[in-house]
Amino acid sequence: MRTATLGPAERTVALAAMAERELDVLVVGAGVVGAGTALDAATRGLSTGLVEARDWASGTSSRSSKLIHGGLRYLEMLDFALVREALKERGLLLERLAPHLVKPVPFLYPLQHKGWERLYAGSGVALYDAMSVSSGHGRGLPVHRHLSRKHALRVAPALKKDALVGALQYYDAQMDDARFVTELVRTAASYGAQVANRARVTGFLREGERVVGALVRDVEGGAEYEVRAKQVVNATGVWTDDTQGLIGERGQFHVRASKGIHLVVPKDRIHSSTGLILRTEKSVLFVIPWGRHWIIGTTDTDWDLDKAHPAASSADIDYLLQHVNSVLSTPLTRDDVQGVYAGLRPLLAGESDATSKLSREHTVAHPAPGLVVVAGGKYTTYRVMAKDAVDEAVHGLDQRVAACVTEDTPLLGAEGYKALWNARARIAARAGLHVARVEHLLNRYGSMTEEILELILADPTLGEPLPAADDYLRAEIVYAASHEGARHLDDVLTRRTRISIETFDRGTRSARLCAELMAPVLGWDEGRIDREVQHYEKRVEAERESQRQPDDLTADAARLGAPDIVPN
Repeated sequence: MRTATLGPAERTVALAAMAERELDVLVVGAGVVGAGTALDAATRGLSTGLVEARDWASGTSSRSSKLIHGGLRYLEMLDFALVREALKERGLLLERLAPHLVKPVPFLYPLQHKGWERLYAGSGVALYDAMSVSSGHGRGLPVHRHLSRKHALRVAPALKKDALVGALQYYDAQMDDARFVTELVRTAASYGAQVANRARVTGFLREGERVVGALVRDVEGGAEYEVRAKQVVNATGVWTDDTQGLIGERGQFHVRASKGIHLVVPKDRIHSSTGLILRTEKSVLFVIPWGRHWIIGTTDTDWDLDKAHPAASSADIDYLLQHVNSVLSTPLTRDDVQGVYAGLRPLLAGESDATSKLSREHTVAHPAPGLVVVAGGKYTTYRVMAKDAVDEAVHGLDQRVAACVTEDTPLLGAEGYKALWNARARIAARAGLHVARVEHLLNRYGSMTEEILELILADPTLGEPLPAADDYLRAEIVYAASHEGARHLDDVLTRRTRISIETFDRGTRSARLCAELMAPVLGWDEGRIDREVQHYEKRVEAERESQRQPDDLTADAARLGAPDIVPN
């Protein structure tokens, strides 16, 4: 394998290499599905390129509920195939593919009716556990258990006593979605894929009716590249229809966007040792443990405004607070909310107008020779979607191609992670760090933690935490720019770290120091540092203003008050 370093020099080399000779597969879009598709193609021995108009996971794949789950509510819809598939993928990620990134998380489901509800919900959760074990990859999680009201209140003292008559507790898994995608991209690069972010497809190359590549513009340097490929995969999520429009083809299906917002509150605001799952009139609401915080979400509403920056309105925030407060003995207020983020689910349009009823299945199509489209699905099943997309692309290649091997291909950082975890006290002593710091690094970088420690060895000041976001070390900011493809302050504060949603100042107090740490890697002068900081501060203010607006239209207008750092 080659190096997995994704610094500025590697990006320049990748863009030039993609234009130099015809690729087997060019993937457009570096969300979880696009990144997974690039990894799948590269590990089959195909010459592969991956381009992303903005940053890795900058759309849907950094704004999810951070869950890797089978989708318990899909059992109620009798969608057994989707649940079984997702549970298998959950087990693979926990046990083999990304144990450093994907972790078990408990959830409590409060029961509000005696007798029948325990039988009904208990049967569903029992089936969920049974399907997990039958997949062959579900033995790593504890099985569900039935709790009395008294026991449930010991586990989750924050609940009102009259909010439940008993409870069920079961397990799923969670991860940092943007970090997961970054590791997917780096893993694909380590197997030979050429990858570049801030590289926008502006059109497709055609010979007759056949798509033979794409025009790619480096949105930072301004250069245009003709990237030729035997097969192009459109994996642009909620932008699928827009991308199809570049060749005058809408395709065989339509993708609609459903907005989901999440609130982030400090851990001490909800006294509980477990996550919660609550029923709402439309869907379910999760209260998810997230380090020193809770994530509360989500909503499910149609969205047809700006796709790059979906905005959370005041009504969205009130909706979540109202529903979670219905079961909490000490209600949350707006002042408790540290962070807010909104994301768009790419749903395959069906006959129903309600987005909560649109399909979470995925579809792969070949709308034109040389062009494959993959859309829909859910984060947990990204690997299956990627496999299906590459299988479809292989049909158009005039060569024998190996079968998918991603089921047995761990992400970077997974190999050796468990051994390093066992040695974390010794590593901490050697590095001069507290063991809690090493645990934090291992759960973000796995065995790649050694690269962070090398930076600290070369410059011990990088072992110090950020003053206004002390969960993170300064070395992580440098590493984001030198190894993970971060090009802007936005990329670091919102995706390589989660400072933008984990601090009450939303990262503004960390912005200048982070920019100064990135500057030597990216060649920034003082003027550029100032511009990056000013842009970030404007973005935060625009987001805060949007969250004070009463509805989607006014929230969208307020959010668009802050322009992108790189005009697209």
